[in-house]
Order: sequence, then structure tokens, then C-alpha cells
Amino acid sequence: MEAAIELNDVYKAYGTTVALRGLSFSVPEGGRYALLGPNGAGKTTTLRLLVGLMKPDRGSVRVLGADPSSNYEVKRYIGYLPEDATPYLTLTVRENLEYIAALRGVEDPRDRAEEIMDLLGIRQYERYRVSALSRGNMQRLAIALAIIHKPRVIFLDEPLNYLDIPTQEQVIKILSDLNATTLVATHIMSVAGRLTDHAVIISRGRVVWQGTFDGLRKLGREDEPIESVVARLMTNAEQVP
Repeated sequence: MEAAIELNDVYKAYGTTVALRGLSFSVPEGGRYALLGPNGAGKTTTLRLLVGLMKPDRGSVRVLGADPSSNYEVKRYIGYLPEDATPYLTLTVRENLEYIAALRGVEDPRDRAEEIMDLLGIRQYERYRVSALSRGNMQRLAIALAIIHKPRVIFLDEPLNYLDIPTQEQVIKILSDLNATTLVATHIMSVAGRLTDHAVIISRGRVVWQGTFDGLRKLGREDEPIESVVARLMTNAEQVP
């Protein structure tokens, strides 16, 4: 199956701080993968490279076969939810949705805005300025903005933050129904298990494990801190002759 997401020997540094050290992995078209790792592992940097917000210092990044930092067309097929996403605070919920829908080339931004407000249960807030929303409803809006154009590839950074359990289940179903290639960055194994079926674990900018989520469950409980799993993986690797 053809890869929708590819990173090959990617290095990225911020001054003297190295965030990624030869990172390589791929996600097949239609795959649902988690990018797991402790805070500071390089997850957010990886997503920023994949959506074209920055370029690698070395190595290559491809989404749907193109470099997202220089190919504007491929960005039309990408949805992105950054961690702690903040939509335009001075605009209303509806204005945010219609503006982003138009920007992404949606044929009828008004109709699509109404459809997705109903889907995510935020229609009653359509005339609220974003600055007046609770953090949970702001997260719902941010998810709506990330998928309003029905992207082929979705990058999500801690997507279940601030959501109550019923809303989390609703969002999980919505994302599954999109049938898009999905990469979820998280440091929580249980979140990864609910949203994806494969995982790539990174630590200090390198891949330390990858495989199916069933395989990951054999490494540790879903409520176990990812730091413990990484420490065990690194210890086992050091013991291999």
C-alpha cells in the first residue's frame, strides 16, 4: 500500500537543542497511527514539519508524495489540530467556520459550517465570539476547523484534551467516519488506543518502537505512563548484545 506520510532520516534543531535525530517512519494511505512519546520527544515538531510550517534541517518529509513546506496544493488535503489550538478569538464560531471553509476551497462554506456545527454539537454557540467559549467548546470548534474541508490526511496533537467522556466518544466516531489517513500525537497510551490501531514511539527525536497497537499492549498497560514504557524499551535495547 502506498505511503501517505513519509519521513526519511529527518533532523531538526532549534539552535543548540536537537529535536529530531534521524527520524524515519511512514504511514500507509488510510492508516490510523499514533505518534507516542514523552513530553519533549519531538512529537509537535514532527507534526509541524508534516503540515509544512517548517522545513527539516536534513532529510525529507512527504505528504501524499509532496513536500508540504513548498507545495501549496497538498495543503488543501491536510487537516491539522495543534495542541491548545486557538481559533480566531474575535470572530464568532460561525465566522471562524465559514472563513476556514472558504479558505480551504469548500464549495458552499455556509452549508458546510452548519453541517459541522450540528455534527460536533456547537450550533447553539454559532453567534458566540470564540473568546467567550469554554475550553471544551473551543476544542470542539478547533476539531471542526481541522476537518471542515474533509481532508485526506489529518494530523492531531492531543485531540481529546479538555473534552468530557461523551464528547470524546463523539469525536472518535467522527474521525473514524472520515476514513482519512490519521496521525495522532499524544503522550497518553489510552488515547492512542482509542483513536488508532498502530503506534510509533519516539524518544529524544528517534523511533524506539513501532508496530500494531495489539503489540504495544504487550509492552505495558494502557494506563501506564509512556515514560515507563520508553525506559523499559531503552533498557532492553541496551541489553541486546
